[in-house]
Order: sequence, then structure tokens, then C-alpha cells
Amino acid sequence: MSITRLEVILASTNVHKIREFRAMLKENQTLDIRSLTDFPDYLPPEEIGKTIEENAVLKAMHAATALGRWVIADDTGLVVPALGGIPGVRSARFAGNDASDLDNRKKLLEHMHHLLDDDRCAYFECCIVLASPQGVKRIARGSCEGSILREERGGGGFGYDSLFVKHGYSKSFAELEEALKNRISHRRKAIDKLAVILESLSELSP
Repeated sequence: MSITRLEVILASTNVHKIREFRAMLKENQTLDIRSLTDFPDYLPPEEIGKTIEENAVLKAMHAATALGRWVIADDTGLVVPALGGIPGVRSARFAGNDASDLDNRKKLLEHMHHLLDDDRCAYFECCIVLASPQGVKRIARGSCEGSILREERGGGGFGYDSLFVKHGYSKSFAELEEALKNRISHRRKAIDKLAVILESLSELSP
């Protein structure tokens, strides 16, 4: 008996994020995951949300409406309580709208240079939104607690991974094997909360 597969668009052009999502969803035989790289004429909206959830909803609904398809969108931020919660919703643009991951990490280290180890706690916060052209269908959140290193370690991952060590681990996210990171990350926790609806998605109408 053949399996009915439903095309779902991941609202991202970030190759690292796309790879993570596909790895985490590879066991779901009902989804055909595409991304915005397959739609070069699509222009994403400006991320003007005041919260991570607002940005995730904005990206999901904009793509779902414009493309007329089911969409998964996420927004993720790194929160450092000792710095008042920054970079937070501005994590991807911490050093400017055109900043690279390296630029953002350098700026974070500059802001934290005076902090003692006990004040270097941080956590990733992820919000994933599933939407159809008719509206938001589900919102899921996941977090991952840890601390920020004083210098980068590891060549894997992306974003702030080379600075972040999850509680209970000695390696940064950028030093961990990709498969292990994908089992323990904030994004994994959020995706797990969507598992049931994603497995039945092909039975739903937009």
C-alpha cells in the first residue's frame, strides 16, 4: 500500500536549518519537505515581531498565503539573563541586519567579557509554527539550557553553537556529533511536540 505524501514548505533558506529539519523529520514518511530555496521568486517578510513567536507566526503565514501550501516556520533566539535577555528575538541580527554568524558571536562575547562563570548561563528558545493558507494550525516551543563559553569551540553547527554548552555536557553544540545535537536541542523538543499532527497531516485539508 502506497503512502500518501504531503508537500510541506520549510520557510527558510538557511542551509544549516534546512538540513536539521530534514534530519529530524526523516522518519516521517508522510511529508515531502521542501524549502524556500525551491521558490527563488518568493520574498520573505521583514521580521518585525517583538517576540520569537510573533516572528515565527509572521514567517509561517506569509509563506503559506503567498505559496498556497502547508508551511513550517521557526524562529529561534539565544537568551542571556545576565544581559537582560539579549540577544533574544534579535539573535540572528544582533550585530546588524546583514551580520554574519561570526559577527553575532563576536558581539555577544564582547558584551559578556566581564561576566563570571556563574553569570554566563543562557538558553535557546525555539518556536515552530505549522500553518496552511487558511491560518495557523499549531504552535510548539522548545528550550535548551546551558552556558556561554569565553571563546569558540568546534567547527560544526551554526549560529551561536560554538559558544553554547548544554547543561550536563562538556562539549559545545558545534563540537557534538550532528545526530546527537539533533536529539537534544531546543528545535528537537519543539518538533517532538508537533509529531502527532505532522504524522496525520496528509489526512487534513488546508
